[in-house]
Amino acid sequence: MLARVSTFAIDGVDPRQVWVEVDIRQGLPTFTIVGLGDTAVRESRDRIRSAVLNSEFEFPTKHITANLAPAFLRKAGPGFDLALALGVLAASGQIPVQALRSVAVFGELALGGELRDSPGALAVAEGARSAGLRLLIVPAERAREAALVRELRIAGVGTLREAADVVRGAVPPPPPAEEPRVDRHDADGPDLADVRGHAAPVLAVQIAAAGGHNLLLEGAPGTGKTMLARRIPSILPPMTHAEAIAVTRIHSVAGLHTDGLITQRPFRAPHHTISPSGLVGGGAVPRAGEATLANQGVLFLDELSEFQRPTLDALRQPLEDGHVTIVRGQRALVFPTRFMLVAATNPCPCGFAGTGDRCQCGEADLRRHRRRLSGPLLDRMDLLVNIERPTESELRAPPVTSSARARDRVGAARERQTARLKRSTASCNAEMDSRLIASHVRLEESAELALARAYSAGAISARGRHRVLRVARTIADLEARDSVGHADVLTAFSLRQRGFPDEALAA
Repeated sequence: MLARVSTFAIDGVDPRQVWVEVDIRQGLPTFTIVGLGDTAVRESRDRIRSAVLNSEFEFPTKHITANLAPAFLRKAGPGFDLALALGVLAASGQIPVQALRSVAVFGELALGGELRDSPGALAVAEGARSAGLRLLIVPAERAREAALVRELRIAGVGTLREAADVVRGAVPPPPPAEEPRVDRHDADGPDLADVRGHAAPVLAVQIAAAGGHNLLLEGAPGTGKTMLARRIPSILPPMTHAEAIAVTRIHSVAGLHTDGLITQRPFRAPHHTISPSGLVGGGAVPRAGEATLANQGVLFLDELSEFQRPTLDALRQPLEDGHVTIVRGQRALVFPTRFMLVAATNPCPCGFAGTGDRCQCGEADLRRHRRRLSGPLLDRMDLLVNIERPTESELRAPPVTSSARARDRVGAARERQTARLKRSTASCNAEMDSRLIASHVRLEESAELALARAYSAGAISARGRHRVLRVARTIADLEARDSVGHADVLTAFSLRQRGFPDEALAA
């Protein structure tokens, strides 16, 4: 007898429908699984046999062949266990075959028949809805997550026996109610009110958050670079529902989230010993890297000059394209990488270059330090800010602003951008391409002249010119202005070009 069950494989971060076909015939008692499965799939034979018997079902002592179609698609992980087990039960006549036609199943089985937590339920639920299926059976731990997909019934079950009962027609328990979305900001968490002095860097942080711009903080040890960077999440605007779903799907597939919708933007801070594949994704079985886990959030690289140069150069294309393509064995997987890059670095190996006569580095040390940071990578940074040591009076003075005030200002600027870019694929100024810049960045005459002089002086590249325009547009948005003025362009240059000659900007 032949039975067919729908399930899904996770291809990168996207679902791919898989049909589990189980055929049982007379012959020597064997259980064969074909269809390009990995070791975890092949080992599922023993898990399924024990789970079926321990769930008080009969395991057929016949020739069993299970095929995972399409055969060209690689299947990895134990998430196919439940589909294979239900296929065996249906093919042996213990549950109705017809009842499986509009049902998708997903989950790993324990030897006792319990369903284990299986990452990726949200992606599977989205795939089931796209495939036109009406019911998805998942482990109970993943029911709330899968229920984020509307127009699909979710059955969260704890055992193989419960899953079989649902297939037979039993009413599944309702999934846990989705908690109302609340954009929480921890009152005891990092706050810009903790920062003293640093008026220009605090402004740069607000500009970066308002427009989604890349930011490099450079300064001597202890001046507050990391302190500022770790307060950026406290002023970021809330995610839209679509962004929250995308972030939740990525973290679910990676096994980093198990319950409900993620409402806070990601903040990822990998150690400088990370490999290129760990940063942008890859591996023998391609997995999402830190750049993808930071999608719609912040990727913070502390001690930037300590990262290996090949690791940093691997970020160049994801920064431009908003995605990274990993190719393995004639198979291309696309991972999203729409993140805001924030980095902190010392100006030299000892960290005190430019701080009086404290620097002990030789010329060779300085050249070696500069070579760690390639020109093409620095050209992709929108804001390059020098962090000076605050004075004693600044340390005693009130803070420049608080996260609550900055968040309101950033949110208002993002709302202006959303209204302006609503008919495009860009969600903030940093994502504008040359066509959108030409359409939405209106320069005053003096600002146009300053930009032309700076470009003619060779101070910026063509890409740098576009980045200056994006930053200037964000500065105008923070001030609620429709046009970009001369002061906006000057501010954008001052926050990007170190050592830039003032006469080149003169109007």
